[in-house]
Amino acid sequence: MMQLKLLRGKSEELLQQFDDNVFDSIVTDPPYEIGIMNREWDKTGIAFNVQLWTEALRVMKPGAFLLAFGSTKKYHRLVCALEDAGFNIIDTIPWVYSSGFPKAYNAVKKIRIVSEELADKYDGFSTALKPAVELICMAQKPFIGTIADNVIKWGTGMLNIDGCRIPGAVPINRLEKWSGFGELKRPGYTQEMNEKGRWPANFVHDGSDEVISMFPETKSGAGGKKKNSSKGYKPNTYGTDNRPYGTEYIGYGDEGSAARFFYCAKTSKIDRDEGVFGELNGYSHDGRIEHTDTPYQRQDSLARNDHQTVKPTPLMRWLVRLVTPPNGHVLDMFCGSGSTGKACAIENFDFTGIDKDQHNLDIAKMRIDYINNQLRLL
Repeated sequence: MMQLKLLRGKSEELLQQFDDNVFDSIVTDPPYEIGIMNREWDKTGIAFNVQLWTEALRVMKPGAFLLAFGSTKKYHRLVCALEDAGFNIIDTIPWVYSSGFPKAYNAVKKIRIVSEELADKYDGFSTALKPAVELICMAQKPFIGTIADNVIKWGTGMLNIDGCRIPGAVPINRLEKWSGFGELKRPGYTQEMNEKGRWPANFVHDGSDEVISMFPETKSGAGGKKKNSSKGYKPNTYGTDNRPYGTEYIGYGDEGSAARFFYCAKTSKIDRDEGVFGELNGYSHDGRIEHTDTPYQRQDSLARNDHQTVKPTPLMRWLVRLVTPPNGHVLDMFCGSGSTGKACAIENFDFTGIDKDQHNLDIAKMRIDYINNQLRLL
């Protein structure tokens, strides 16, 4: 059963209490710093604070991965802060969905007061696009020694590929062994099926018809992976190809539509509220609320978790599983209502969450405790 620790306070201060090289991964959803719903916590600049990320780097084990969500508007500031703190930027994972709604301003109404002709000229114009993507930065603390040395000593440094494969058999194109000496044409390929599933990609979508329709059925050729099947690695100078002598090439063919990528819809009401009971910030025992000031919760609704940016559990499970070694310890410095912790409970990782708001931590504890209790009943 996972070990849970929830701490109230500022991450830049609490991280100083930890020793060096403690955590196996960081999976976190920092403020986007865009003033969402005019919330003060989303415009402090903390997500771009190099000192914060320097402390985060210190408490991570060498080779450990960090995943941090960011908005398309300010993502560059997040990445620069991570890089300036000493992280290596490894990749970006976009999460694409269809459920966003435009947050745009229609100035035509006010223009019409001044000039009907000018208003007609700009009819149909607005100020923003429909949001359909959030970005996840994948960064890594530098290794000590080689990758193998780092994994042996610290247990960190590699991604859990097989644990995050996309379900479905995948054809493997395998090039037959070939010396290249005097041969004027390449040998044929043999094909077999890899039942493990598709190699996870740096792309996540919500599975909606709107997103899937953007991906036509496609086929890809062989290529990519090679391994030596001989002693030595001699350049081929006699054949028609520059491939090394005695090399067996394995190409992972892939075809299909968006089904070949991991998909996860935005957070459902059940996922958001699961495990949140009793009286909490105006909630009565039957779960109905007496007062709220967020559009995510309506008067007399049964919703309980009033956090504005709850991430879906399936997505967080996939992410923590991807970057955390077995029995690892995950840190979330912006815990919110505990989506990362809930995922860690299911995946059996230890979890430490930090948040400034006690209300958020109360909700996080209930959500995580609920999962742990359910697991005890199995």
